[in-house]
Amino acid sequence: MPADHARVLGARDDSALGANPPCEARGATGSLLHLITPEYPPQQGGVSGYTYRVASELATRGIRVHVWCRTGGPAPESEGVTVHNDLGTFTRKDLRAVDAKLNSFPAPRHLVVQWVPHGYGYRSMNVEFCRWLRRRATFSGDRIDLMVHEPYLEFRWNSPGQSAAALIHRWMTMLLLSSTRQVWMSIPAWEKRLRPYALGRNVHFDWLPVPSNIPVSADPQKVADLRSRYAAGRPMLIGHFGTYGDLIAHPLKGILSALAEQGSEAAILLMGHGSEEFLRRFEREEPRLKVFACGGLPAEELSHHLSACDLMIQPYPDGVSTRRGSFMAGLSHGRAIVTTIGHLSEPMWRDSAAVAAVPVGDVSGFVESIRRLTSDAAARDRLGRAARELYLERFDLPHVADALLQAPAM
Repeated sequence: MPADHARVLGARDDSALGANPPCEARGATGSLLHLITPEYPPQQGGVSGYTYRVASELATRGIRVHVWCRTGGPAPESEGVTVHNDLGTFTRKDLRAVDAKLNSFPAPRHLVVQWVPHGYGYRSMNVEFCRWLRRRATFSGDRIDLMVHEPYLEFRWNSPGQSAAALIHRWMTMLLLSSTRQVWMSIPAWEKRLRPYALGRNVHFDWLPVPSNIPVSADPQKVADLRSRYAAGRPMLIGHFGTYGDLIAHPLKGILSALAEQGSEAAILLMGHGSEEFLRRFEREEPRLKVFACGGLPAEELSHHLSACDLMIQPYPDGVSTRRGSFMAGLSHGRAIVTTIGHLSEPMWRDSAAVAAVPVGDVSGFVESIRRLTSDAAARDRLGRAARELYLERFDLPHVADALLQAPAM
């Protein structure tokens, strides 16, 4: 990141802020913040869980939070948080209805938009939504901040449809960046992709890592019972948490097959939506491993399952990064983790004492790291302690709230 924009989390750099000091009043009781999101509980998804936890954390600090989201079921109650499901399906009619309701709040309004292009309907090409935000900034005087979870699709020479969508995504990005001067990013690599579309405007790009959506739930007896159930006398319980899309399921299958080939005696626990279907496919091809799948679980139960694992294996096709909530869950629970380094990985993970990391595609290196850690309990303990300490120091939820409340006034 360029030096004049290399602010991370809530850290202040007055030399970079120039004549725009942080807005001191924003953290005071009675302050108001609007979160615009494509999903919110009871809808499932990483952005849903993220927005819920951020809204709740801000509310504990005396911020009155209004969440604007699409049509869904009854949202969970959280003191200080008001949920409006008026965004419907993000049509022009829906946006006009939200305009009228937003305008009933004192101007200027502060809107923090959770940005993933595929989240706002119209097959991820909702140009009108981006125009709406620009109108809010231009004519209503609202402050628009972006939290970019994913920027845009890549061009693909063998997929004209994806390439057309990728082109429109870049147009949408230009519209968004014309509406804001503050962009938060789930990983710093997004700045290189986004900055050209600011067209020279003075936009602050700041890294705001995504915390785990799974709070740690301490219940040693439940954890012990789960480990006894799944490990059943085996020396190790190795876990994986994810959603089992093809890009991750493929390398995961290769790693598990290599473990079976080596005659691993560990039990494997697959957690998350899609794990049961993945297991059904895997068992037909490779019956030698002892593998369990628990599917999607409520947060508290999932926390117990994570804590029951001796080791987590988390391969990613583009490398580990702080946008990966599944990785952050293991980190926050102080688990020893074997993962992959790729082109989207932050440099800190290459030499981190908090994870064991190998290059993307290096199945033999990945399996060797598993073998080494399964035979060295002290190394697993050191890795797990370092993971937990790093998470609390840099990535825990309060850091996100600090950053949002200390952002420079525009």
